[in-house]
Amino acid sequence: MVMTDWFGGKTPALQMYAGNDLLMPGSDKQYQDIVAAVKEGSLSIENLDINVRRVLNLIVQSPRFKGYKYSNTPDLKAHAAITRQSAAEGMILLKNNNDALPFSAKVKTVAAFGVTSYDFIAGGTGSGDVNKAYTVSLVEGLNNAGYKLNADLQQLYEKHIRDENEKNKPDPNNPFATFMPKIRPGELTPEAVVLKAQATATDVALITIGRTSGEFMDRKIPDDFELTKHEKQLIDEVCKAFHAVGKKVVVILNIGGVIETASWKELPDAILLAGQAGQEGGNTVADALSGKINPSGKLASTYPVKYEDIASSSNFPFDYKSDNQFMMGGGVSKEKKDFVRNVDYTNYEEGIYVGYRYFDTFDKAVSYPFGFGLSYTAFNYLNPKIIETEGVYTVTVDVKNTGKVAGKEIVQLYVSAPVNAQLPKPAKELKAFAKTKELKPGESETISMKVNSSELASFHENVSAWVIDSGAYRVLIGTSSKDIKASLSIHIEQGAETKANDVLRLQEPVNALKK
Repeated sequence: MVMTDWFGGKTPALQMYAGNDLLMPGSDKQYQDIVAAVKEGSLSIENLDINVRRVLNLIVQSPRFKGYKYSNTPDLKAHAAITRQSAAEGMILLKNNNDALPFSAKVKTVAAFGVTSYDFIAGGTGSGDVNKAYTVSLVEGLNNAGYKLNADLQQLYEKHIRDENEKNKPDPNNPFATFMPKIRPGELTPEAVVLKAQATATDVALITIGRTSGEFMDRKIPDDFELTKHEKQLIDEVCKAFHAVGKKVVVILNIGGVIETASWKELPDAILLAGQAGQEGGNTVADALSGKINPSGKLASTYPVKYEDIASSSNFPFDYKSDNQFMMGGGVSKEKKDFVRNVDYTNYEEGIYVGYRYFDTFDKAVSYPFGFGLSYTAFNYLNPKIIETEGVYTVTVDVKNTGKVAGKEIVQLYVSAPVNAQLPKPAKELKAFAKTKELKPGESETISMKVNSSELASFHENVSAWVIDSGAYRVLIGTSSKDIKASLSIHIEQGAETKANDVLRLQEPVNALKK
């Protein structure tokens, strides 16, 4: 089923004709336009039947359709267990020099720096928010795991956070205040004498960097995608103080979107990307730090060296000078709006080269590649094979834990198109992935992934069709888009076209990026 965002699109009948099954939240005007199009013959009942069928196919799979009974007494303990497990599966280890993680048995006391260590972010804002019974902070999670936190440092941060929250209280007269992300407390940089005392009194330093992400507002580049001046100073000074006495520093990223890491990632000993880890977030991070769980997540985005390296950065509708933000198309005066490039109409000049498809195709350096994620153990990939049955390609590979602790691995399957493809294609595209069970040291598992031949198609705007090129395709098995462990091949003798309704043909030429 294909569904719009709220108020997405301006031509309801054409949207339905194009295969947009559900227009949200729906309006009388949209209904009237669709009825009028059917009456005048530009939209057929058969097209609407396709839309309705796909909506109904989703409905019949829903718990409500299968007899689920609404209850106002949810099992909160079960919910907490699920969020803790899902957060554990998503922990991503970005750096781990000299086995800084998991903590050794000698680590008993922890110095927790960064306001977000004490004010953890459970989830997003707007539609990205969920109702939660509580949020476990990082310091609470560490206490629950048996680590001792420095009381003086904790008191310093908690007072600072109270003062910042009082200063940043939302305007009660703003009707959007309850929907908007709260202003995060400004970062605190303890004085040098405090840092020196902490480095002497504790066994390891943690620094948590937090970012609010969600609906209604675009993120900024300075002080959001990039670290603030105080965050950079905090990482630099904590690392100097603790490294001077031979102790390690770990950075925790409690963030919901990509941030700049290239300029500072060499400073700490380890970096753990916790994401927005839900109400049990602090407990889950403590589990990862202690080694109770082994991080097994992989990046779902590329982390660029700098924002300008992203192919879409030059045409994103954002005013870099006046820092205007847009919420549901309103709230900005006409005078200010005129200065914002591409806000009314945007040409997606990056074309198909979005995310890793751009960085890999144009061999652009990155800070962390798509699909990247370390482990406390190591894995070997053995015996890759591919079998074709009636247009379905089944790829298998044996994954063996060659390290000293148990862990899970995510296997990624990419496909590279024939060199003579009639349409531009990225260097490789992710087509499938699978996660192993928890493998003990020396244990193996055979992973199986399937790719349908239809998934090799690209949309050709000029002929309004999905096109599968004939020729030799490479099937790549890797741990990230940059780390390929095995290469197989398939050959399609006869290409194919699947026609679609002719509504996506370009109305004006676009200066699209080309390889």
